[in-house]
Amino acid sequence: MDAILERLRCPLCHAAVLRRDSRTVLCQGGHSFDIARQGYLTLLSGRRRHRGDTAEMVTARDSFLGQGHYDALRSTITAFAAEHAPRQSRLVADLAGGTGYYLASTLDALAHAWGATLDLSAAALRRASRAHPRAAAIGADMWQPLPLASRSADVVLNIFGPRTPDEIDRVLTGGGVLIMATADTEHLRELRGRLGTIGIDSRKADRLRHAFEGFTEVARQPVRWRLALGREQVRALVAMGPSAHHIDPDHRDRLLHELPDTLGLTAAVDVVVLRREESGG
Repeated sequence: MDAILERLRCPLCHAAVLRRDSRTVLCQGGHSFDIARQGYLTLLSGRRRHRGDTAEMVTARDSFLGQGHYDALRSTITAFAAEHAPRQSRLVADLAGGTGYYLASTLDALAHAWGATLDLSAAALRRASRAHPRAAAIGADMWQPLPLASRSADVVLNIFGPRTPDEIDRVLTGGGVLIMATADTEHLRELRGRLGTIGIDSRKADRLRHAFEGFTEVARQPVRWRLALGREQVRALVAMGPSAHHIDPDHRDRLLHELPDTLGLTAAVDVVVLRREESGG
């Protein structure tokens, strides 16, 4: 935690934060924030319009990802970080980073960098605080101004999560990169038809291109692979995503019971690297 304190800012007054003791962080404006017993720091302004993932969702995600089903995606993200991150990168910020699954492998590829997982879910932060020896976990709302100092992050990861382009532009260093992964319209299409999980906006790519028009695209890779999942793995896949907030568990279980013993699924994710130019804002 100490290694990244100088790169944080108070969510209330935007002043720099300083460690006061082992369990409390105090900002220069006098606001204090607790470090949880499990090791994560909460930097929330108190205005919450969104809810974080539940403990059940986090457990499902940890189980599913731990079985290697998304290793193809993680490998692409890690390779892009190794190739395109600024030399001697010091901070990787993983926005809505959950358990720190993608951040951990990115830090393995960037020997001099420290990492910060920012997420709203306390259950996820408890796991993220243990994801890597050079990683910290920060409680934050992605829809509010980020508790990161301006020009503090050399790399920002945004893997399936919400994003605020203006804030990403603010926190990235000149020459820093955003590595973003978004689901293609074909992603898990077989599951959407059977379980009615949340659909994917076909205009998302155009909207993101417009939102980040001030950045330079330096790499793009469509990642496609096949999944063969049993019912319990499908249950974890559904339970770990945003559809878990909208599907009644009893209804979900009835539909899962009707699935074949093994369900073949299409995984289709687009990974893009956008660079913030030195002359930007």
